[in-house]
Amino acid sequence: MDSSNPAFLLTIFLLLGVLFLTGLGVYLSFGPPSKGLEEPWDRQED
Repeated sequence: MDSSNPAFLLTIFLLLGVLFLTGLGVYLSFGPPSKGLEEPWDRQED
């Protein structure tokens, strides 16, 4: 496989970007920063 092909490099770059954004989303949703999130339904009173 020729790793100097621009299409191959672009594919690897896009794959790494998607993996990074996915990891960041999981970290922000379930990691330590999620402690500051609040449930919007808890604020509403019927």
